[in-house]
Amino acid sequence: MPSLWTPEQTAFRDEVRHFLRENLSAGTRQKVRNGLALSRQDHEDWHDALAAKGWYAGFWPKEYGGQGWDAAQTFIFNDEYAYHGAPWVLPYGVNYVGPVIFTYGNAAQKARFLPDIVANKVRFCQGYSEPNAGSDLASLRTRAVKDGDHYIVNGSKLWTSHAHFADWIFCLVRTDTDARPQAGISFLLIDMKTPGIEVQPITTIEGHHHVNAVFFSDVKVPVENLVGEENMGWTYAKFLLGHERMISAETGKTRRHLERAEVLAAERGWRDDPGHRTQMARFNIDLKALEWLTLRLVQTVDQGAPGAEASMLKIRGTELQQRIGEYAFDVLGIEGGAFDIAEPENDETPLSGIARDMLLQKATTIWGGSNEIQRGIVAKHELGLR
Repeated sequence: MPSLWTPEQTAFRDEVRHFLRENLSAGTRQKVRNGLALSRQDHEDWHDALAAKGWYAGFWPKEYGGQGWDAAQTFIFNDEYAYHGAPWVLPYGVNYVGPVIFTYGNAAQKARFLPDIVANKVRFCQGYSEPNAGSDLASLRTRAVKDGDHYIVNGSKLWTSHAHFADWIFCLVRTDTDARPQAGISFLLIDMKTPGIEVQPITTIEGHHHVNAVFFSDVKVPVENLVGEENMGWTYAKFLLGHERMISAETGKTRRHLERAEVLAAERGWRDDPGHRTQMARFNIDLKALEWLTLRLVQTVDQGAPGAEASMLKIRGTELQQRIGEYAFDVLGIEGGAFDIAEPENDETPLSGIARDMLLQKATTIWGGSNEIQRGIVAKHELGLR
């Protein structure tokens, strides 16, 4: 049977694996594999290692500091690091705002932000969702009023991941209240040290602090921090969300979690149980189908930004993650409850990570645009429904 990969792609995969063996610390790998909390330093150390290799933004064009990876190389890298237990590359600068800046930003913005993003010297968070604008993002109400050479921003953002780590936030703000909802939105870059910004932590269901509420009270933002044109932010937001959904399939991570579930079942004497074997066969078939869908998209994505196919990946990938996580938790039985949700940073019990993964995965079908919204996108663009 012929290989799916060219010799060059196979060599690149080998290079990625070698890099992971040499640069990913055993302690961090075990934290990821056991579902335990990662510190800010864990993320920084891994990001620094990637930046030193030139792989922190490998898919960026070379002119902006990347390696110019094509979609296949990007897939190989993402698949391998997730499978082998490397920390999630926080995507807000590299995968989200960076491509928006080098696609729609002006020369000054590119010179100011892109080199620092590539070198892991600046950290962004994403200001999209609001208390009453989640899946219906176009109904956002955070307002930016132009006052001379500044915008005055008032409002709030919710579920802002890693805002407590961030130096900057890229924000969707309403700059025209008379236009139809999508037409009155702009894309602003806001320094998190600006007076009037307050970050309040939110502890999620598994007991970790990932997300935050962010409040803006008369925050002055220089007009020069507007990306692209005023009131064109919805176009840039859709471009960004396409890239966000492209990385949501997480086939490497899903494969790792499936293998973990198999080990757990074997340890409890389930290896030859007919029900278990049937369930594992279904998971493996679904994972293989997801991988093929991903590879099919990899073949075409270099020709333009992903469309409804990215929504398909988001739906299938996140729902498979949830099902495998729930099954692993079911395998644990009563053992699954033996973790301290009140003190997650001090809970080093490996089994607790399985419970936490299962709980956190409840959010995967919501973030990045809920799966209900994604099904609407697929119906509209692929089936011609309205």
